[in-house]
Amino acid sequence: MDETRNRRGASLEVLRAEAHDELQTVIMARARGGEDPWSFMSELPTVDELVVWMLRAERIRADGDRLPSPARDYRLLRQIALDHPALTTTVWSMLGRLSSA
Repeated sequence: MDETRNRRGASLEVLRAEAHDELQTVIMARARGGEDPWSFMSELPTVDELVVWMLRAERIRADGDRLPSPARDYRLLRQIALDHPALTTTVWSMLGRLSSA
């Protein structure tokens, strides 16, 4: 697989733009709902974290919507890091948080 494209053909830059738009929508909806952005911004994923979750979901769908075991999930996230080197730091950070949870 080309390291800059996912299975549906979108480049990492396009995925980041989509994730950014999604996060902005969530922020706007929560702010319009009366929440103070200072109180919830730290709860939201980063753009790159959201991209990793999007890529993970895409791979789960490609595998017949079967949720992966913890070991398979670890391998799946590592493969995302290998396929998208720009996301490596984010993936390892997420794996560290998952393993300590």
